[in-house]
Amino acid sequence: MSSGSFIDDHQQYKSIHTGPSSSIDGVLEAPFEQPAASLSNLSIAARSSQSPVAIPPSPSLIVKDSGIVHSISHADCISSHEDPSKIIATIFYNSARPRHPQIHPDQVLPNLAPEDRPTLPPPTIVSGSAPTTDISNYPLEPPPPDPEPLDHLYGPYVSQICLTHFLSTIDSLLAHNPPALRRLTSSHRCLSPSSTHPRIMEVSFSPPPNPKYLTFSDLCKHESIYRFEREWNCEVIFQRETIFRRYKRLCVFDMDSTLIQQEVIDEIAAYIGVQKEVSAITERAMNGELDFTASLKARVALLKGVPSDVFERLKPKIQITPGAKELCKVLKRLGFTLAVFSGGFQPLADWLAAQLGLDHAFANHLVSDPITSTLTGELDPAHPIVNAEHKQKLLLSFIADMGLGVEQTMAVGDGANDIPMLQAAGLGVAWKAKSKVQMEAPARLNVAESMLDLVYLLGLTEREVEQLLMD
Repeated sequence: MSSGSFIDDHQQYKSIHTGPSSSIDGVLEAPFEQPAASLSNLSIAARSSQSPVAIPPSPSLIVKDSGIVHSISHADCISSHEDPSKIIATIFYNSARPRHPQIHPDQVLPNLAPEDRPTLPPPTIVSGSAPTTDISNYPLEPPPPDPEPLDHLYGPYVSQICLTHFLSTIDSLLAHNPPALRRLTSSHRCLSPSSTHPRIMEVSFSPPPNPKYLTFSDLCKHESIYRFEREWNCEVIFQRETIFRRYKRLCVFDMDSTLIQQEVIDEIAAYIGVQKEVSAITERAMNGELDFTASLKARVALLKGVPSDVFERLKPKIQITPGAKELCKVLKRLGFTLAVFSGGFQPLADWLAAQLGLDHAFANHLVSDPITSTLTGELDPAHPIVNAEHKQKLLLSFIADMGLGVEQTMAVGDGANDIPMLQAAGLGVAWKAKSKVQMEAPARLNVAESMLDLVYLLGLTEREVEQLLMD
């Protein structure tokens, strides 16, 4: 390594270096005759008579004796046509659950009684790594033990050694690249909350791995990335670096267990005393074990005789997911169109849209008997069932009607009926989702402190988010 440190070679903002005349400092040794006002946006490309003078690829600060600070543009400001496309990796540290080392039984003092000696935890399957988290139902051999957790050693945040490990992991995936595209170039930004103890970090790197050996979708779910996440107690979301990553215009959400923390049909079932039967069907449907449409009809049939005003009674019990209001406020101020596509029911979807400032709400319609003012246990045939296929169809129709590209869209959901919608969007995020959804969605996010963390995928910093939230 030219700098003696892997992290120094790949940090975005390097410290000022003093050196011989071949450095950028040497280029600027001669005094300038221009007025100081004309130097506020200085960009220099100096060449000698024989060869170009090397300019550091990262921003540097040049301090003159007069006390004026001049900003030097880095090489990435003018992209070369030969440069491969960049990939953005947003790293979220699981600050809600920082880990601590576990004491191995072999390290316990022998004078402790057997019942007082700590035992190793039983083997478990991490959510999102297999269709089931029940090890007794795992179809293959039990998974290997998790790697040793490292965040408790180097800090409960995205530390420098964590970033170094990530870049080293990416570097190892470039083995099949042509020799000219094998050297990793990267930079990083701390998005939240500070540059010294960042909880969320954005890393850009190029070149990407050779797509003939490792496609972008395979990179997102590569075993090496998964191992890195487990070691450092974090999650990584990859995106291609395009203008549409930062300037999306449409975001669609699931409702139950996404924008709100409950499954509405389970709440109705609890109201009439059939929660156990309905919840069992709901769980299997959300895990993709049952056809959603058939399971919905079966659950709705159990609601026959429920008073039609049940939704008004449920509204005070609905818990909006933390950060959902702030997320929608930020996205609206950025010019987004927001919609909820729910497998739940229209009255609550309309109410939630009003609470969050959503532009559109689509959900299922129940039939009620006007004479008895009770639900009939049937779905209104005049309205389509909002199942997985219809959610995807709604998303594509919005894209066409608004004249958008797919890259300008974002979708967030948690159930198996959200998978087609998540896969059709420019960025589909499985939000604290079922295992099957996490495996099939383009991206997953389980470690977020609130839904507001989703805005960091657009490249916003915490300070920018705070400005957007100001009244």
